[in-house]
Amino acid sequence: MSRLNDFLTETGIFFIATNDGAQPKLRPFGAHVEVDGVVHFAVGDFKAVYRQMQANPLTEIVACKPDGVWLRYTGKIVFDTDKKYEDAMFETSPVLREIYNEKTGYKMKTFHLEDAKAFIMPQIGQPEQIL
Repeated sequence: MSRLNDFLTETGIFFIATNDGAQPKLRPFGAHVEVDGVVHFAVGDFKAVYRQMQANPLTEIVACKPDGVWLRYTGKIVFDTDKKYEDAMFETSPVLREIYNEKTGYKMKTFHLEDAKAFIMPQIGQPEQIL
């Protein structure tokens, strides 16, 4: 899981795929944190992407490095209930406190992927399964 977290950190931005009915949607994300050997992500509960994740929790995350090596991470979104993941997210990405707070009224939800597989994809050659 650390290789996955490190790859996402190196790329800075990664894309999460959801569905809006029959229409696929991709969005850039950046916030993630590894806690207890699991990578967690954050999303605002007021956003359409959150509603799409609830309606269809199957997703794929893709990140790409400048050298063309990329990551494919697929699985089922499971929302976290323990506040420690939210606290860890705020600690890792303090800018999130400016968005998710009592003043704005916006709430952050954290999630991770279960039944997941992750592959590092070289430009040429075979993918390497890291999870």
